[in-house]
Amino acid sequence: MHPLHHHVITIDLAKIRPTQVSIGYEEVKKKRKEWQELSNKDRKVLLNSHWFPSILGPRGEYFIIDHHHLGMALHLENQSSVNLTVLKDFSLLNLDTFWRVMEFHQWVHPFDESGNRVSFSKIPTTVSKLRDDPYRSLAGLAREHGAFAKDLTPYSEFLWADFFRTRIPKKKLLKWDLAIESAVQCAKTQEASYLPGWVGVVTKSR
Repeated sequence: MHPLHHHVITIDLAKIRPTQVSIGYEEVKKKRKEWQELSNKDRKVLLNSHWFPSILGPRGEYFIIDHHHLGMALHLENQSSVNLTVLKDFSLLNLDTFWRVMEFHQWVHPFDESGNRVSFSKIPTTVSKLRDDPYRSLAGLAREHGAFAKDLTPYSEFLWADFFRTRIPKKKLLKWDLAIESAVQCAKTQEASYLPGWVGVVTKSR
């Protein structure tokens, strides 16, 4: 996917539209911590190097298709503007057709923080309204601990979140270290072999 005009637009963070309902707040926490440790100069470098890839949609609104966690972190850190780049111009479409085309390209994830499918109208209209899915946090943390490999499949960590959701009780998520341990074990099972980035069962050599 190449940006349309290769030019970068600076825009008010509050004006960009998300294309998913939920994120993992633990990942947001981590990004906030990283941001807080940066000097002002390094913050500028980060903002200039992390363009939000977006689609120009109906009514001339920009819909971002990545960096939702970073967007929420920047919102919570009171950073008001970000840079984005436009991959496609779908501004001539009506909203229904727009969402259908977005789904065809796998650029939208209309599932809520419990993993249930919702209508496109339920997708938050600002980054600040993205909801917390603790299992999405678990998927991110488990990946960092080698549960599965990073994969380019869109929304792959949400697929893992849904896998863990049915296997790890919510109360276990109160202790992240225990939850991560369970997730890593779950991820190595044959049951998980359909998931993107699966690294397989550890078998003992004879």
